[in-house]
Amino acid sequence: MEIALAELARKIGGTLEGDGALVIRGVAGVREAREGDLSFVANPRYAPDVAQTRASAVIVDRKWDKPCSAALIRCAHADRAFAEAAMIFAPNAPPCEPGVHPSAVIAPDARLGEGVSVGPLCVVEAGAVIGDRTVLRACVYVGFQSRVGSDGLLHPNVSIRENCVIGDRVILHNGVVVGSDGFGYTVEEDGSRRKIPQIGTVEIGNDVEIGANTTVDRARFGCTRIGNGVKIDNLVQIGHNVQVGDYTVVVAQTGIAGSTEIGRNVILAGQSGIAGHLVIGDGAVIGGQSGVGKDVPPGETWRGSPARPIREMMKADAALLRLPQMKRALADLEARVRKLEGGETRPG
Repeated sequence: MEIALAELARKIGGTLEGDGALVIRGVAGVREAREGDLSFVANPRYAPDVAQTRASAVIVDRKWDKPCSAALIRCAHADRAFAEAAMIFAPNAPPCEPGVHPSAVIAPDARLGEGVSVGPLCVVEAGAVIGDRTVLRACVYVGFQSRVGSDGLLHPNVSIRENCVIGDRVILHNGVVVGSDGFGYTVEEDGSRRKIPQIGTVEIGNDVEIGANTTVDRARFGCTRIGNGVKIDNLVQIGHNVQVGDYTVVVAQTGIAGSTEIGRNVILAGQSGIAGHLVIGDGAVIGGQSGVGKDVPPGETWRGSPARPIREMMKADAALLRLPQMKRALADLEARVRKLEGGETRPG
């Protein structure tokens, strides 16, 4: 695809500084970009890269004041504008025509809405409902009496177990499993473990996106719930009866143990671990690789393992940096004490 720079700036709502007749053919990082590419920068630390970029144009914030040899498109939010530009150049997946592939297995009483596309080797069990214009790519499984909303996209090998509810405009990437059994066992007198039936379900709100190979366990009783607008990365584990508030972000390899409540607009950074039966308040931020073992108040940033408020962790980090100096000072004091003790006149 090709587009004139002036037209591109208009589409993303930016102010152009440079030759509007330049032809843009793609998007790239500021270091990798070549002639014909559009790039972006939002952080001043990359100013040296912007000064040397070979991109034809760069999207920047309105207050950007660093040198740049390329044309500029000034926008209120550079990263958001670049995302919009990238969508223009995004390669289109093969079109999914409405209809059911001959190899799919659809229960007689399953209900498919208007414009639904069901790909090869899909299975839709009895009583299941698929909303209008939703796409099931190859090998998707929708279990007994589960409901999938409208305008959804389920990529290959997604599994939705029985009695789960998926909202509208939901994207589930390859290998997502919704509604597998929660991890629950009783311990017998001989030490063996007996399975506790997981008879609850899962509800996922509207406009949710869940990354590849992420699992959302069904509730032991009641419902595991993912709110509206939640974005979940790859390889995330969400335990039984977890509640995730609207617009929360959960980054890769995070694990949330059973019955924990995650508030609205929370950020759980990569590889964070959240223990069970906790409450993470609205707007909280949990740093990467943190281990959270107690409730986090709304709006606070915690990190570390065990996780603590960010100011406490910064003080602890500063103290750790001083350990070599403190060790040397302690060794010096010990030497002086030994010298003093050696010089004492002991009573005869």
